[in-house]
Amino acid sequence: MSAAGARLAGLAYGAGWGVVKGLPAGVASRIFDRAGVVAARRGGPGVSRLRANLAHVVPDAGADELDALVREGMRSYARYWCEAFRLPVIAPADIVSGTTATGLGPALEALHGGRGVVFALPHSGNWDAAGVWIIEMLRRDGLPPEFGTVVERLRPEQVYRRFVAYRESLGFEVFAADDGASVYRGLVARLRAAGVVCLVADRDLSAAGVDVTLLGRPARMPAGPARLAAMTGALLLPVHSRFTPDGWGVTIGTPVDVAGRAGIAAATQALADAFTAGIRSAPQDWHMLQPIFTTDVPDAVGVA
Repeated sequence: MSAAGARLAGLAYGAGWGVVKGLPAGVASRIFDRAGVVAARRGGPGVSRLRANLAHVVPDAGADELDALVREGMRSYARYWCEAFRLPVIAPADIVSGTTATGLGPALEALHGGRGVVFALPHSGNWDAAGVWIIEMLRRDGLPPEFGTVVERLRPEQVYRRFVAYRESLGFEVFAADDGASVYRGLVARLRAAGVVCLVADRDLSAAGVDVTLLGRPARMPAGPARLAAMTGALLLPVHSRFTPDGWGVTIGTPVDVAGRAGIAAATQALADAFTAGIRSAPQDWHMLQPIFTTDVPDAVGVA
């Protein structure tokens, strides 16, 4: 992208944040919902990829059923972006009251006992809203209301900086995925201090991922969540985030056992199994518009 193009993209994202935050919630929701429907109808590479990925979630679906699921998937994806622009002006108390959640108890018990916690989740629902919910629940339980996370460095840089500022405004400590060893050191330090790390972990962005079976298909997922748990003794928990008609749903699964470094591959497969169950429970909320299965990814490695 040219320098001029990068500046224009940055300005467009900035305008989006400014304008959408100022719209009434219902108006913004209707605009984005319509945009999702139109995007599904027009198609394009991202929509085609979503369709191919969802075909593995519902392998017995006919063409019409799959078309309907893709349409609902694009509506869900548009809702994510609408909420991304509006989340900084939504009160945390409203997110808590609008969230139906289960399974947080083991995490709170671990943290109060001086043990770190790693939450791992797929690109489903609104993971940023789930993060705000987690922070508010930590606050209400007398724990530090913060966690560390890793994000892909977007281009142009101006857009990436806006995304970082956005997530930091929500209480997230943000590390860039391409910052190398410093990312790992920062996350390890947080976990060894009985802190929390949240990682979106269904798509590998490196050549060092773990081969797994996801949704019945060969895929590669990042080893980071399991490796961090193995290195620090942190509790590893799979999470699934989904939309509800009027809010959000968060399901925190059974803790995943990590038997030291030798158990990293098995623990990552256990996460893949949990992700599979969660995605199949709400396939329309899985926002995977990129190649994820190894048969679809060039050279069988993640792509940025």
